[in-house]
Amino acid sequence: MKQVELYARVRYAVKIQGMSRREAARLFGIDRRTVAKMLAFSTPPGYRRKKAPNRPKLDPFVGIIDQILEDDAKRLKKQRHTSKRIFERLRDEYGFTGGITIVKDYIFAARQRQREMYVPLSHSPGHAQADFGEADVVIGGIQYRAHYFVMSLPHSDACFVSAYPAATTEAWLDGHNRAFSFFGGVPLSILYDNDKVLVARILPDGTRQRTRAFSGLQSHYLFEDRYGRPGKGNDKGNVEGIVGFARRNFMVPVPRFESWETFNAHLERQCRNRQRDVLRGHRESIGARLVRDHEVLADLPPTPFDACDKQATRVSSLSLVRYRKNDYSVPVAFGHQEVWIRGYVHEVIIGCGNEEIARHNRSYDREDLIFNPIHYLPLLEKKVGALDQAAPLVGWDLPDVFATLRRLLEARMGKPGKREYVQVLRLLETFELNDLHGAIRDALRLSAISFDAIKHLLLCRIERRPPKLDLDIYPYLLRAQVATTSATSYMNLLAGTAS
Repeated sequence: MKQVELYARVRYAVKIQGMSRREAARLFGIDRRTVAKMLAFSTPPGYRRKKAPNRPKLDPFVGIIDQILEDDAKRLKKQRHTSKRIFERLRDEYGFTGGITIVKDYIFAARQRQREMYVPLSHSPGHAQADFGEADVVIGGIQYRAHYFVMSLPHSDACFVSAYPAATTEAWLDGHNRAFSFFGGVPLSILYDNDKVLVARILPDGTRQRTRAFSGLQSHYLFEDRYGRPGKGNDKGNVEGIVGFARRNFMVPVPRFESWETFNAHLERQCRNRQRDVLRGHRESIGARLVRDHEVLADLPPTPFDACDKQATRVSSLSLVRYRKNDYSVPVAFGHQEVWIRGYVHEVIIGCGNEEIARHNRSYDREDLIFNPIHYLPLLEKKVGALDQAAPLVGWDLPDVFATLRRLLEARMGKPGKREYVQVLRLLETFELNDLHGAIRDALRLSAISFDAIKHLLLCRIERRPPKLDLDIYPYLLRAQVATTSATSYMNLLAGTAS
């Protein structure tokens, strides 16, 4: 501002008051050449370099610097040359004798010229972009690095966000199911990066070879898939921006929820609330523009896609099936057989032929063992000596009456009592724990301590009928002696009442 005022004062003194240039230079304390420039321009013209800088020491090495920068563009970003490192190489390997400043200035200008430029885009209704982001969350008191799926409709800037423990195949598939349901239709096309869950291979001509799971999803919903250039996230800049927006606005401070379901319900509410916003450059809200997207979305199919990862494997000798580096138990009757696995986001289902044989909560640890103790009871009935060392039974939280029952069975019957206890546990293969718990309580109250009695009491409890136990099979129970009633006893009773 001061320089502009000085321009005005000098120009006024010379052009209006008739002051000479020499006198103006003396009066205002500036060079006469500066006075001439002020008379030529009404305001400061700014710095202008009239010709290329003279760099006699650097010019012979410019080609080397350009080649280093070009090679760096193909390397890992964190392993590229710094300006200091390029200067050291010029000095040590090529005999450069100049200073580091001229090298840094040239590299800065060269990198500025290499920066990519972008074309503003206009998005037609009905098209989508999808990606994953990461954020820390606390679920059930445990901190996780959540991977959240984002689908956006660039025309309206509407978005959908759903979080998962990992960005697995089933998470991608489930994210699409949820997003399509949220938007109420299927986009005409979806733009992706080249994630290995979606793209098995990029052919030499640039064609993407889809994975089997993603091909199934596309066949179910019938949308067009499009892909950005490898390593160019800006090709799908709309969803990239929303990934950052969701992290900053939906997940700060660190979210704390009891379950993934409640967390995702929160994220869905945030997405709906955002539809009231009017973004810069628009006069309509996101929700108002979303109406135009809805008009061209394809109808949803009658049922959602089966969002799971499918694999085939064989049961081990320990009656375990390995899936994603964790082992899940199956009933011992299926040992060494071929089985199929369906891995969902929060569940693993195992089957043989057309039969489902096991269902477990999904584990995202490594080398974890997930047991269902009931799967091993038929084997423990045969190998009852392994009952106390059986790993599948460790941590099995049963009511206290089960331990009491086992102690009484073993005290009265010895080793056969241990086998009868396992037989009682095997009732859980068919009946609910609460029903069996009640039957054992009844058996302890009646001192009818045996598998047969407990099974009878259990069936009577379920069928809501009174039990009819045969006491002849319980010789240790006290017998009630009932004598024939006599008239004398009756008269004695009456006499006692009268007195």
